[in-house]
Amino acid sequence: MYREEGGRERKSYAAVDMDLRSELLKSIWYGFTALDLEKSGKVSKSQLKVLSHNLCTVLSIPHDPVALEEHFRDDDDGPVSSQGYMPYLNKYILDKVEEGCFVKEQVDELCWTLTAKKNYKPGKDNKNVLPGKDAFSLWCLFNFLSEDKYPLIMVPDEVEYLLKKMCMAMSVELNCVELEDFISKDTVQQNGFTVWSFLDMMNSGKVTRGMDQEITSMAIEEVYREIVGDVLKEGYLWKKGQLRRNWKERWFTLRPGTLAYYTSEDRKDRQGNIPLDGDCCVEVLPDRDGKRCMFCLKTLSKTYEMSASDTKQRQEWTAAIQTAIRLHTEGKTSLHKDLKLKRREQREQRERRRLAKEEELQRFRALQEEKERKLAELELLKEAQRQAQALLEQDEMRRRQQHDEMQRALEVQLREAEESRASMQAEMILKEEEAERQRKRIKELEGLQTSLEEALHQEIKARQDEEVFRYAQTGLLSEEEEKMKALMALQDEQEEYIRKTQREKQELRQEMENKTRALEEAQRQLEEVRANRHRVDQDVVAAQRKLRQASTNVKHWNVQMNRLMSPVGPGEKRSSGGSFSRFQIPSQRDPGLRLRQRSEEQDDESKENVDSSGEGLGCEGEKRLSQTSNGGMDIP
Repeated sequence: MYREEGGRERKSYAAVDMDLRSELLKSIWYGFTALDLEKSGKVSKSQLKVLSHNLCTVLSIPHDPVALEEHFRDDDDGPVSSQGYMPYLNKYILDKVEEGCFVKEQVDELCWTLTAKKNYKPGKDNKNVLPGKDAFSLWCLFNFLSEDKYPLIMVPDEVEYLLKKMCMAMSVELNCVELEDFISKDTVQQNGFTVWSFLDMMNSGKVTRGMDQEITSMAIEEVYREIVGDVLKEGYLWKKGQLRRNWKERWFTLRPGTLAYYTSEDRKDRQGNIPLDGDCCVEVLPDRDGKRCMFCLKTLSKTYEMSASDTKQRQEWTAAIQTAIRLHTEGKTSLHKDLKLKRREQREQRERRRLAKEEELQRFRALQEEKERKLAELELLKEAQRQAQALLEQDEMRRRQQHDEMQRALEVQLREAEESRASMQAEMILKEEEAERQRKRIKELEGLQTSLEEALHQEIKARQDEEVFRYAQTGLLSEEEEKMKALMALQDEQEEYIRKTQREKQELRQEMENKTRALEEAQRQLEEVRANRHRVDQDVVAAQRKLRQASTNVKHWNVQMNRLMSPVGPGEKRSSGGSFSRFQIPSQRDPGLRLRQRSEEQDDESKENVDSSGEGLGCEGEKRLSQTSNGGMDIP
């Protein structure tokens, strides 16, 4: 456990060192670029020697002047670039920096002095020029909110955030129109805001709407102390003393991990410093001692009682102190650094969502193009099918024409044969001498005619068969289409029947659940009837016991009364059975016996009712059982 806590602590210190190094590098980068007069990316060694000496001085780092002179001595190497200066800066300056041993504002003032002489040149004719202190504060705010890449720029979202904070401090609304006009410039859209374009915008006075210079300076100072100075809240509070227990008004300044209080708001005379950690807590106190809106801050050693001016101020102070405790517990030294990282993450998430949306749009367009290509291919296939159909029709027409031509040729041959036969018959009459030869020829011609007719009949029959087959094929296609429609209708009916069956099944399941619940309710009522019957049986047994006791008592008192009714004279003996013969109680049936018989009869009736009803016992059986149980209490 100790090792884990130590590891977390080292990790938090490392994170603090990296943040501090990053902030120092931003300021030093401005100083380095200010020394690059020719904008070549290189600075002379003499100037770097002076810069390094000044940095060591403001950072409270011990340095060796001889080693400094040796490192930056004039030789033939020429000027040094930023990449060449970084190893020396990291090894001999930044690695020796200790947090808390220097004032970072002095480092910023040194770098601002170097860069402002070269780059910050506001117009003299402009009446809204910011004072040097305000320009320096805005420069520090810009460095704090700028991106961690060089050259340093600030995205428009961060600029809008900073301007909104300043306008809130001045109790005015941000002029978004002027801001959007300035952001719409090409250089701002492509690269973002540089610190000099940002200062030019502030000097123009368009964003602040011509507010008084003193109000603007106070707003810049307030935002600077909040963001750069890590001041979560400032203001006057009444504080109760620890020794004299008197109330004094103090100026309180809250930062992550500390709550300092001063005599006045100039913060020159600090009266105390309250460390905040995970063991601290804030509680609201009731009004007393003439003070209102009270609250207390509890630490391990002391409890500090304070009073605010109103309920709103008390709420703001308690919330701010809880935030400071949370930041210290989480190992964070600045609230606005955490907020800046969160805003950066939100911007990155928005950019990722935008890229994902564009990628999705591109995929959609690709799918749309693929769909259009598929549709075009489908149209081509349809066109090819139409062409094939046209070719098939042309082939069929050509085949029909050939068949018609063949049939016409056969008809011509038949006519010619008939003509030949007529001529032969004429020649038979004219030339009987050639009859024998002509008969043979006629027979041959008749045989040829027969074969030709058979061939013609076969051709006609084949044509008819072909037409029959074609009509049969057409009928089969139409029948197949009708069967397909019937199949689709049967499928729709089957799906409707399935849905209807599911609904009926669901209704049947619901009905079964209702009957099950009714059966369970009947069983529960039967158990209640049985329990009532058991209690009635117990009451009957108790009544029988009381009746037996009463019968015994009656017999005893009868004996006593018989003794008293026959006085004994002097010298007279009492007969053993005389008293009972003279005084007798009229014989009566034992009531306990009659009650027992009635209960047994009722038990038999209830058993018969239960056996006849079975598990489907309804409300009528329950009434009968309850009447039977109540009838057991009817004692005459």
